[in-house]
Amino acid sequence: MAKQGQSTDNGLDRLTSAATQAGTSGKGLPPVHLWNPPFCGDLDMRIANDGSWYYMGTPIGRPALVRLFSTILKREGDRYFLVTPVEKVGIRVDDVPFMAVEMRKEPDAQGARLNFRTNVDDWVSCDAEHRLRFEPGESGGLTPYLHVRADLWAKVTRALYYELVDMGEERVIDGAVMFGVESSGAFFPMANAEEVRAAL
Repeated sequence: MAKQGQSTDNGLDRLTSAATQAGTSGKGLPPVHLWNPPFCGDLDMRIANDGSWYYMGTPIGRPALVRLFSTILKREGDRYFLVTPVEKVGIRVDDVPFMAVEMRKEPDAQGARLNFRTNVDDWVSCDAEHRLRFEPGESGGLTPYLHVRADLWAKVTRALYYELVDMGEERVIDGAVMFGVESSGAFFPMANAEEVRAAL
C-alpha cells in the first residue's frame, strides 16, 4: 500500500511530468542508473503477471503512459521503483515487469539472431548479454524469460515458447546433452535432452 500522500492523482501527475521531462534530455532511455533521488514512499501501482499496469487497482489504459513509466523503471534487490531525477517511488511487480510478445528470426554473421518485441514496444536482440533463461512453470513445462536491460526481464509468452521448442536443438554442455536454442552465437539450454524427449 502507498504511504499517506503518495497514492493521490497529484502524485501520479507529478511523476508523469518529471518522467516526461527526464525523457526529453536525449535519445534512448533515461539514465536511471545515474539518478539517486530521495525515496518518497510507495505508490499504489502494480505490474501484473501478464504485463498489465494498474494504478490504485484500475488498469492504466494509455499505452503511451505505460511506455513512459517503463523507461524509468529500476530494480534494486527484490524491489522495483520508478525513478526520476527528483524522486523515487516503490511499485509492486507480480513476476517480471515486461512480456515478450513477438519474435522474429533473422540471419546474422553467427548464424541466426532472435529478436523479441516487448509489450511496451522495445525490441531486444537475444545474445550473450540479453540471454534467455528457462524456469519451471507453475502448471508444468518451462517458462522462458528474456533479459531486457539492467536487472529487468521479460516473460516470453506461451505461444513464443512453443516456437522456441520447435527451433530447439541438442548440444553437449559440460558432458550433458542439453536441449536449447541458439541466438547470435550463444546457446541457451532449456532442459536435459532426455527429459525433453520423454515429455514429447
